[in-house]
Amino acid sequence: MLRALEPEKKGFADRDGVRIYWERFGEGERTVTLLPTWNIIHSRCWKMQVPYLARHARVVTFDPRGNGKSDRPASGYSLDDHYRDALAVLGAAGVERTAVFGLSDGCFPATMLAALRPDLVERLVLVGFGPGSENPPEFWQARDQYEGWEKNNAVYWLEHYESFLWWFFAQVFNEPHSTKPIEDSVRWGLETTPEILVAQEREYDRSAIIPLLPEICCPTLIVNGSEDEIIPLAGAMAGRDAIAGARLVVIEGGGHCPLARDPVKFNLLVRDFLDGGEPSERRITRSLHRSRPRALYISSPIGLGHAQRDLAIARELRRLRPDLEIVWLAQDPVTRVLETAGETVHPASKLMANESAHIESEMGEHDLHAFQTLREMDEILLANFMLFHDVVRDDRYDLWLGDESWELDYYLHENPELRSAPYVFITDFVGWLPMDDSPGSREAIVAADYNAENIHHVERYPYVRDAALFIGSKDDIVPRHFGPELPFMPDWIERHFDFTGYVLPFDPADFADTERLRRELGYDPKRPLVVASVGGSGVGIHLLRRIAAAFAELRKDVPETHLLLVCGPRIDPRAIEPVKGMEVVGYVHDLFRTLACCDLAVVQGGLTTTMELVAHRRPFIYIPLHNHFEQNHHVVHRLRGYGGPEPTPYEEATPARLAELMGQRLGASVDYEPIESGGAARAARLIAPLLEERKGRSKGVSRRLVAPVG
Repeated sequence: MLRALEPEKKGFADRDGVRIYWERFGEGERTVTLLPTWNIIHSRCWKMQVPYLARHARVVTFDPRGNGKSDRPASGYSLDDHYRDALAVLGAAGVERTAVFGLSDGCFPATMLAALRPDLVERLVLVGFGPGSENPPEFWQARDQYEGWEKNNAVYWLEHYESFLWWFFAQVFNEPHSTKPIEDSVRWGLETTPEILVAQEREYDRSAIIPLLPEICCPTLIVNGSEDEIIPLAGAMAGRDAIAGARLVVIEGGGHCPLARDPVKFNLLVRDFLDGGEPSERRITRSLHRSRPRALYISSPIGLGHAQRDLAIARELRRLRPDLEIVWLAQDPVTRVLETAGETVHPASKLMANESAHIESEMGEHDLHAFQTLREMDEILLANFMLFHDVVRDDRYDLWLGDESWELDYYLHENPELRSAPYVFITDFVGWLPMDDSPGSREAIVAADYNAENIHHVERYPYVRDAALFIGSKDDIVPRHFGPELPFMPDWIERHFDFTGYVLPFDPADFADTERLRRELGYDPKRPLVVASVGGSGVGIHLLRRIAAAFAELRKDVPETHLLLVCGPRIDPRAIEPVKGMEVVGYVHDLFRTLACCDLAVVQGGLTTTMELVAHRRPFIYIPLHNHFEQNHHVVHRLRGYGGPEPTPYEEATPARLAELMGQRLGASVDYEPIESGGAARAARLIAPLLEERKGRSKGVSRRLVAPVG
């Protein structure tokens, strides 16, 4: 699993023979140390904070003894041990002064550091904090049954550890739609043992920090959820009262871990706290200083087709508003397409966490569980949203456009008060559909939960999206429900989206003369031309190798055939064994021109390429990625509506079978339904009015931030 940011330095601090693993990220004059919490999880609990804070400071994290990459001694889990582990890590990392963050049990060594080492701690942030108390005697005693909080019991831990984890983290993340942080925490909890947790409970004296609280003299921020089931709000208020000058911020509706469940609110809150309320330097442009309207276009890197349709929409927008300046926030490989087209790419694009690399880290042999991959990308998506936030905060735009920018859409709905310009959401599919739809399937339950959350977002905050564009028509929507007791997809999408029709980056009529086009591209019009392409990621390398082997078989029957094997920007052409008559290339700009004149295409199954082949009326074979819900549900349904070929499963696409199919479809006639033209122009006509003078709109928040309390 790829992280949003890898450490610049890492190592072990050795304290009395116990190794404590630490990592350091970023650079800057300030250091922020994120202490581990209870040994039940490790430093990855801060994954939603590290990339953002590391752009503004040095960030140090470490795993607690007993979990992660740190040692697991049988004893030595007292509060004093955790305090001294922190000192050892700070010494090993070369930290002389730092802001210290504590979460839940991590608040106790954090307060010790602030009270006993004021020379070391400059600021203190405590999350889910309350002065501690000892476990009651029944905590150690066996019960006949364990219901609710009775599961918080040493015997139950030892006998039913994984069951306890699922129950406990459901209490930690008691906000609706918290499946992902719960799953993360259970996974991290399984990296330690109940014996270690029991050892800590025997040794850890939480009440020891109570007399130290009045000694804390650094600025202190306490953050608690109003619905915290672990540390009630009264505990946080008691902590606030015990620390001179401490400020308490309550997240209304929030639970015990707002840094994971409300990461945008938390990140912005602590950034302001660290900066003393205002950043040290900021540049703001007066609206009258700009002579031209400006739009920020966020184009998804998942598939190069987004870039081509976004360029088509941008061209139509400029026809309507010639004075419009468009700046792109994107990442490789989309930036290659944009720069080749002469577009302006925002310099902050280089700071984006790499989504394509994450996808490749999750792939198997022609296998990509797209839904789970997106879920595992949560820290990357959050890091990129925080970057977007900083970009639009410091340099205002008159319009935001997001093409399948799921992170932008999600976090704007979670934090609607941050929308400061008209916002347009663009997509060619809506609805997370499980590959495993069997009764009781965890995937089906989670997919329905994600759909329910998105539906609630849109219906609760309809003003967040000034326009929502579906690239296609109502008939292109899969005719099924979002999940049990959830709306029927075509009907709900029709109420909340405008249909643009499909967006092609070209006019098919311009490529009708295939013989002329072949000569322009350097191909012999008299030789059959096969084109194979697998898109912009590296997941298609196994399919390319099969196609190459199948082509070797095809040439035995049609020896004059030429194969153009397009590896894309992330597959090295040298990774494909050469075959006579085959040309292997990397990225091809405007590949649709080559597809327009081929006699056959063999492709991975993405929507853009297959729809371009339908528009060009070319025969093709498409092989969807295994477990890719969009390619196997949304794309298959849409292509059937246009009379396209049925998908070929990868397990059936052996070189022999592919060679047979290639021979059958090479130059075959097709009977596709025509694709309606003008989608880009319709999209532009829907977007352009938003560039006019905006009227005031009401604002709201999903979880109200209230501060101070008391």
